[in-house]
Amino acid sequence: MPPARLRRSSPITLILAGVLALGFLIFVLLPSRGASAASKLKHRGAASNPLSPPSLPFRKSKSSDRRVPPPVVHYHLNNLTTSSNPIENRETVLILSPLARFYPEYWENLLKLSYPHELISLGFIIPKTREGNTATLALQAAVAKTQSGPESKRFSSVTIIRQDFDPPLSSQNEAERHKLENQKARRSAMARARNSLLFTTLGPTTSWVLWLDADIVETPPTLLQDLASHDKPIIVPNCYQRYVDPETKKPAVRPYDYNSWQDSDTAQELAQKMGSEDIIVEGYSEIATYRTLMAKVADLSTARDVDKEIPLDGVGGTALLVKADVHRDGAMFPPFPFYHLIETEGFAKMAKRLGWSSWGLPNYFVSLTTLGRLTETF
Repeated sequence: MPPARLRRSSPITLILAGVLALGFLIFVLLPSRGASAASKLKHRGAASNPLSPPSLPFRKSKSSDRRVPPPVVHYHLNNLTTSSNPIENRETVLILSPLARFYPEYWENLLKLSYPHELISLGFIIPKTREGNTATLALQAAVAKTQSGPESKRFSSVTIIRQDFDPPLSSQNEAERHKLENQKARRSAMARARNSLLFTTLGPTTSWVLWLDADIVETPPTLLQDLASHDKPIIVPNCYQRYVDPETKKPAVRPYDYNSWQDSDTAQELAQKMGSEDIIVEGYSEIATYRTLMAKVADLSTARDVDKEIPLDGVGGTALLVKADVHRDGAMFPPFPFYHLIETEGFAKMAKRLGWSSWGLPNYFVSLTTLGRLTETF
């Protein structure tokens, strides 16, 4: 039987095969329109999908744009460190500030922080008031100038959100804000604002959260490193206020934040007699708790030990460094009476119930001023 002969391929078949092979190579090697869109969005520093990592802002695309598939991102939180050497370990810090007024000195102080700015993200929440609108415009101008300036000064990201509820007080006047009868409503609203800001901005790569009031205008440039070096879950420095003494007409300082304290038997007995909706607040003669206030035990001498630590049962929020895992475990700022405490003091109590301790640095100072920036240092 003669051997079978192979059929010869026609020229048309060979041409078609070549075209198909060329088309396959083009499809594999060239980026698709979707990939190009994702690349452009990434270049703009925006997330490509609402399900992208929450550390990036998401901007809605036009209806005509091709939708990019959501990414799948894995985070190993066991590898996330919060150590006494945060710069060496490249630990990211989220600085959060509820902001009703914009103080240029506050922003100047932020820019002076020596912690690498590429490891710092900023978050702000601003009330929807006329004063809040003015603050928003001023903040946005400062952000735009910084983020378009030298790279060493730029922050990793900046998030600005507006409150979705009305403030309880129509005035941000200091005397009005600190009236005893306004404390529960005011601090409940502040707690809600803090929680909204925290839950919106805390990302899976955040190691530390620094709560910094928007009227803190003076801190050491090494604030973040200094506080983190103590390796405490919650730590707070002492906050003093610079002012001009009306009697001497000279610059002076005075204690400001009375929310950092060690509890007392008197306060605990007082709480047992209170109704379920009542709260204890510090700094008012009408409620004598006899707690040990960190503001009152500070050493103002030049030879003081700035690293001295004391355990605390309540903390203030003027400058408060928290390991992000404390918040991830569920410690937030109760906007309701929690063991007769509210907001930052309630946060310390809630964190304690979760197994986290609070600490204070009575001889380490940050300050705010109401009558202009003063150049004297502690």
